[in-house]
Amino acid sequence: MPYANGEIHIGHILEHIQTDIWTRFMRNSNHEVLSFCADDAHGAPIMMKADEMQIKPIDFIDQMKKDHMNSLEKFGIKYTNYHSTHSSENEGLVSEIYLAAKDAGLIYKEDIEQCFDEEKKMFLADRYVIGECPKCGAKDQYGDGCDSCGATYSATELINPKSSLTGSTPRTKISEHIFFDLKKSKSNLKKFLKTASIQNSVVGKLSEWLEGDLRSWDISRDAPYFGFKIPNESDKYFYVWVDAPIGYIASAKNWAKKNNLSIDKLWGKNSEYEIHHFIGKDITYFHGLFWPALLDNSNYKLPNSIHVHGFVSVNGEKMSKSKGTFITADQFAEVCDPELLRYYFASKLNSKIEDLDLNLEDLAQKINSDLVGKFSNIFSRSAPFISKNNNRLSKSVNEEYLSACMKDMDKILDHYENKEFSKAVKLIMQIADNTNKFINENTPWKIDQKDAIVIASTALNVFKNLCILLAPIMPNLCCQMLKMLKINSFSIDNLEDKMIDWEIDDFKPIISRVEPIDIKDFYKQEKIMKEEENNIIQIDDFMKVDLRVARIEEASHVEGADKLLAIKLDLGDLGTKNVFAGIKSVYEPSDLIDKLVVMVYNLAPRKMKFGISEGMILAASDSEGGIFVLSPDSGAQPGQKIK
Repeated sequence: MPYANGEIHIGHILEHIQTDIWTRFMRNSNHEVLSFCADDAHGAPIMMKADEMQIKPIDFIDQMKKDHMNSLEKFGIKYTNYHSTHSSENEGLVSEIYLAAKDAGLIYKEDIEQCFDEEKKMFLADRYVIGECPKCGAKDQYGDGCDSCGATYSATELINPKSSLTGSTPRTKISEHIFFDLKKSKSNLKKFLKTASIQNSVVGKLSEWLEGDLRSWDISRDAPYFGFKIPNESDKYFYVWVDAPIGYIASAKNWAKKNNLSIDKLWGKNSEYEIHHFIGKDITYFHGLFWPALLDNSNYKLPNSIHVHGFVSVNGEKMSKSKGTFITADQFAEVCDPELLRYYFASKLNSKIEDLDLNLEDLAQKINSDLVGKFSNIFSRSAPFISKNNNRLSKSVNEEYLSACMKDMDKILDHYENKEFSKAVKLIMQIADNTNKFINENTPWKIDQKDAIVIASTALNVFKNLCILLAPIMPNLCCQMLKMLKINSFSIDNLEDKMIDWEIDDFKPIISRVEPIDIKDFYKQEKIMKEEENNIIQIDDFMKVDLRVARIEEASHVEGADKLLAIKLDLGDLGTKNVFAGIKSVYEPSDLIDKLVVMVYNLAPRKMKFGISEGMILAASDSEGGIFVLSPDSGAQPGQKIK
């Protein structure tokens, strides 16, 4: 779930791409797949960000959700339903699941010491306390967990803590909090880890935590806080990590309601649907222990699978704004086709929890080598021979070669299902490479045209299968390619189909070689925006401009001028002024007589070749050369000041 306090960056987009590839593949394999996501829209950071912007938190998260959905759309990410954790469905589910845990004896209260910022007069959320990890000593760690060793702890345990809001040293203060007793769920969690499909290394780490100092989970926060109030409590709110995962169910419930289905059918204890989570390794503890423990006494089933992925670095370095290696999803989409990043990530993703480096030079090399030099090259090389046959494939193909290309199909499909995308891509590109060799070895440019068409038709049958196989990774590109083959719908079943005596459209290049991207390219737009920001004026600056209503009394052509008209303006009691206006290309002088316009009255006179211009009339323009003189509303009088 994207957190609703900032833009989606390429580290976030990795998770969505991985999820989208898998769900698209499973759908293409004739499975019913429903994918749900939501904006994680609660917590102190959102409250503070909205306060900083002087808007309500609800307005802030609404806009952020729109921005997130727009970013995801650019990368071809499609969910069955995309919702928000700040929803009526989620509020009802959170209360329901909490009360079920309370009835099961898993909830208790206890006084705790919290970090309190005297300057802000508020308890500090964990993320607003920074210090040294009490477990491994790593510096600059937040108050809820260590990014270095993965340990969780309370903010008061940090060594040398500081408030990130004010820089002051927070004092500890007593407050009654509500806890989830995780130890009581220990035996059930052991069973869960044995039955759920989770990477072995993740199970090992979760088991280590489970056998260690298993602490109760503080699920409450003090006011002020942006989130859901805890039932039957005063000024206590659910910690964001309580309602965030429940937001998955809420998104499903929101969709179910629209489609006249019961959430019990989708997510109830006896539901036939499997629940799969895709998460980053930094939230393994929450999804692997807290989440199943919370669900265990509810009416909802536990996850069948949790797939954990690593982090993204850029050119070998951790993403950092200060180092210029932080790239948002929108920045990438401005510079490069997002589907190329989908392919690059897929070519590196596997079922392990390995960090992934986005090397921009390697990205260009891989696209040029794989997609241009191998994949697309098959179509571009085969098309000229088919065009000589009225764009119709031959009535026979090289069955032996087609069979050879099919021998790894089951392996590729298994790799997809097991989330071994890099292995699937490697085998797909081997087929593409072999097919180019097949064309080279059979030299269709040297042989009889009829035989050449058979070679080209065989290659295009392989190409069709490559498009189907790559469609989960590059849906837009592959669909465009398949449409040129006059295939508008497809599934994995169509891998066995042959295009015999099949008409196709003319080949049009869809993908071309790309130049290596410079990291600075992602910041060009930002630089332009900053320059625009620097061009902002204050109200006092604007008030210096004296805008007046004027009536065009006379208008005429200017001898020797290609663009100018000479205009005499009536300004009522202020008299008249003469100006030159570059509007000759779209206005005839006779059409302008008596027209009301807006004039910059106090502009310094400007000496021109054709005379002195005593001001300026305002007009809008577009990129196609259109000019549109601005006119005040009817009733305005010459000489009136525009404020």
